[in-house]
Amino acid sequence: MAYVLINTKLGSEDETLEKLRRTPNVREGYTIYGVYDNIIRVECETKEKLKETIDEIRSIET
Repeated sequence: MAYVLINTKLGSEDETLEKLRRTPNVREGYTIYGVYDNIIRVECETKEKLKETIDEIRSIET
């Protein structure tokens, strides 16, 4: 399991969060305030699958 903090473009926090929530292995996601805009909880069975999921998350346009 990993918690991932995400920065987005100003005004796209909710749209990005919806995209993140549709990503496989993302179990929860929230908009937060401060240095980061969103936080998600990712659960995977292996470290390799976690890496693949994080790579997929990085490809989402924020």
